[in-house]
Amino acid sequence: MKGLYWQQISSGEETNFVILEKDNLPVLNDNCVKVQVKACALNRINMKLLSEIKMEKEFLPIGREIAGVVLEIGGKVSSFQPQDEVVGILPLDSDESGLCEVIVIHEHYLVHKPEKVSWLEAVGTICDGVRAYTALHYLSFVSPEKTLLVMDGASSFGTIAIQLAQHRGAKVISTVYSLEDKQYLERLTPSLARIIDESNGKYDLTESCLEETGGLGVDIILDAGVRLYSKESETTSQHLLPHKHDIITLLSVGGHWVTTEENLQLDPPDSRCLFLKGATISFLNEEVWNLSNMKQGKYLCMLEDIMEKLSNGVFRPHLDEPIPLYEAKVSMEMVQKNQTRKRQVVQL
Repeated sequence: MKGLYWQQISSGEETNFVILEKDNLPVLNDNCVKVQVKACALNRINMKLLSEIKMEKEFLPIGREIAGVVLEIGGKVSSFQPQDEVVGILPLDSDESGLCEVIVIHEHYLVHKPEKVSWLEAVGTICDGVRAYTALHYLSFVSPEKTLLVMDGASSFGTIAIQLAQHRGAKVISTVYSLEDKQYLERLTPSLARIIDESNGKYDLTESCLEETGGLGVDIILDAGVRLYSKESETTSQHLLPHKHDIITLLSVGGHWVTTEENLQLDPPDSRCLFLKGATISFLNEEVWNLSNMKQGKYLCMLEDIMEKLSNGVFRPHLDEPIPLYEAKVSMEMVQKNQTRKRQVVQL
């Protein structure tokens, strides 16, 4: 049984992905199901997180978002039957690659896939859906009449976040960094309140957002990285990121900033500004659902709701063309280097 793995040869060495052959499947325990994988999404590996929680391995399995058909169930499985179509996210400590033809997984990591949802759409939405729900429901409480700023809205995650916010009645502003991304967002329905193209330097993020909100500021900001300080040696991609002070300036009274910047540092003037506004900062780490099983029920309800909204047309994922298994290694190298814009999905 072949699968894709990341091989750690030595510290600091460039990422190395390899195809390994596994002889036998793990034993099918009472609460596990055997799944024939039909599609698997590729997502960037957070090596720093795995190192901090002591989960580094010589061969780290690749491909955690999977969709497929149940072949066999354990004696105590109550949620699924053979031939059920399922979708889910493998746990962080999984020893199996989602790019194997058949895998064994605990039933509490899976939900039913709606019939009219394709395999590619299911796995291409579920991870970004979890991130969007975590950011907009559990960290910032999006609701009608609120204004949301989504940085880099044409990314696979930004697209799902925009659609979830609009479904909840929020007014959405988004930034883009290319003409292609701008044209993509313009095709979304319902239309966004404003699309700010930062690629040509004509539009100032702060001025545009304050103009759109009548000077009141944005209720929720969902970033895609920030600049902690300015330096001459920064790359073009870093230069396009907003400065932390700009984001704080944009926040409304009682606003929420949801950040993906895990090393965020605030200066005393920034903290003072947040205090005066009564604003808050939350850190977006969607892996908390798998790092703790205290809220397993909420997690499964979230996965089911994501699939329901995908089935009803609320979500339309930003997918690339399906990738054959023999190209998975090259595609994963591009994903790890942040060289892809659309969600990469391998079709088995």
